[in-house]
Order: sequence, then C-alpha cells, then structure tokens
Amino acid sequence: MENDKKSNSKKRHCPICGSNELTMRYEASYVYSYVIDNDAPGLMNDDEFLSYLYDKRELKESRTYIECNNCGTQYPPDFINNVLANEHESHRERALR
Repeated sequence: MENDKKSNSKKRHCPICGSNELTMRYEASYVYSYVIDNDAPGLMNDDEFLSYLYDKRELKESRTYIECNNCGTQYPPDFINNVLANEHESHRERALR
C-alpha cells in the first residue's frame, strides 16, 4: 500500500516548476477569550495564566491550499482533484492509444 502512495505522489507535480514535492496546508485564525475573575484570567486558570486553558475560542478565518515546496506557488484545494486528476487522466488516455 505504501508503495502505491509513493508511486502516485510522483505523478503529481507543480505545473510551474515540475517539482513533485507538494504540501496541503490548513491555516486558521482564532480569537481566544478568558473571563476575568479573582485569580488568573480564565475560569479554568487558578494560580497562573495558561493560554491553552481558554474559556471560549472563535474561528475568525481559515483557508486550505496546496503549496509547492520548491517554488512556493500556492493552489486552491481543488487543484489536486481537478488539475492533477485531469493531467493524470490525459496521460493515461494517451497511454491507452
């Protein structure tokens, strides 16, 4: 199974530079809120403030993209299904002729 993954990854490449080193990334921006009480900020913080013990977390924005590790070009997430799948399909169709 792992060999199949390696051989499939070689077929996907950046149309700009030709590199097959692509990474899917997810970026997110959150706002963390802490209730101010008698001790450290945050209801879950007692003696000291620990940022991971928040009272509320709100997602403000997020984005998913595919990035070429070689040239840094960024593509929308459907790039892997639309562009790369179509490229692969056209290569396979040519091979069948």
